[in-house]
Amino acid sequence: MKKPKETEMSNRTVSVIADMEALCRKSIDLIHYARNLAVQQINLIELMTNYTLGFWIVEEQQNGRDRAQYGARVIDMMSETLTKEFGRGYTRESLRNARKFYLTYKDRISQTLFTEFAVRKSQTVFGKLKKESPFILSWSHYLILMRIENENERQFYETESAKSQWSVRTLQRQYASSLYERLLLSSEKDKVMELSRQGAIVEKPQDIVKDPLVLEFLGFPEKAAYSETELETRIIDHLQEFIMELGKGFTFVERQKRFSFDEDHYRVDLVMYNRLLRCFVLFDLKIGKLKHQDLGQMQMYVNYFDRYEKTDDENPTVGILLCRDKDDALVELTLPKDANIFAAKYELYLPDKQLLQQKLGQWLAEEE
Repeated sequence: MKKPKETEMSNRTVSVIADMEALCRKSIDLIHYARNLAVQQINLIELMTNYTLGFWIVEEQQNGRDRAQYGARVIDMMSETLTKEFGRGYTRESLRNARKFYLTYKDRISQTLFTEFAVRKSQTVFGKLKKESPFILSWSHYLILMRIENENERQFYETESAKSQWSVRTLQRQYASSLYERLLLSSEKDKVMELSRQGAIVEKPQDIVKDPLVLEFLGFPEKAAYSETELETRIIDHLQEFIMELGKGFTFVERQKRFSFDEDHYRVDLVMYNRLLRCFVLFDLKIGKLKHQDLGQMQMYVNYFDRYEKTDDENPTVGILLCRDKDDALVELTLPKDANIFAAKYELYLPDKQLLQQKLGQWLAEEE
């Protein structure tokens, strides 16, 4: 049995250790906060510096006495001078990027804010810049964005990068996969401006359907022969990329979910859950053309989940059939108008962006 003094010392030791652990946790939180703040500050300084250099280049080129000759020399002269002063980082290409950055986003910064940064070099300008948030991504993100000519498309990718915290690599992949065009082609025509300003919004089952879904990350060789089982296995092996391609709110639940009905056994290929819609989302994988029997089978899967799996506070189950080919007229004729079942094609390779843009243009022009 412990003596009172030993018990008191033991309790004191436990208390000291707890205090030290709390101090360490607070210190870790503080350092993370400080580092994040420093990164934000450095990024904002880089963006404003490039914006200012771009402005000065454009202004000098436009006001040059001999624009054709002198204007073309501005970037060369600046690059040579700045490289001598600061070393690497001010190549002709980087200054051309600064010029393009200003021309692309010249309406983002007010004249007052610009003057405080570039002319007065005020120390208090960063608080105002952070409050106004003229630029919400890194310079590397904007190097990709400012090469997108369509303003609505560019704004969409900027909004989505910020809201979904896309890395530069993810932004490159989403742009290469023509996410903007695919989302528009899968939604209503009046969503064009809304998509640009707010990014992808998930409010109803139709909002989570992309047609086509691009699965180039599965790594199938061109013209490869594969089974539905192999397709499913590769999706599981690349689950993170698959969920990212599906879009917002998805979490993985189960593969090959088995259930029995009247002594017959059935399996759902993939079961997901969408947190934003608060419902199960079932996926059935087809390597060929979609048949009306496939739609009937998915209807049964959805009915089963609605009756036996979902809770009273969850929304009706959604079914998505992923196939290599489909007949939209057949899908429309087979399914009831209020069915929560959708058919979408999948592509194993990145789509032809120009072809999708032409298709989008025709689609938008149909009702004009």
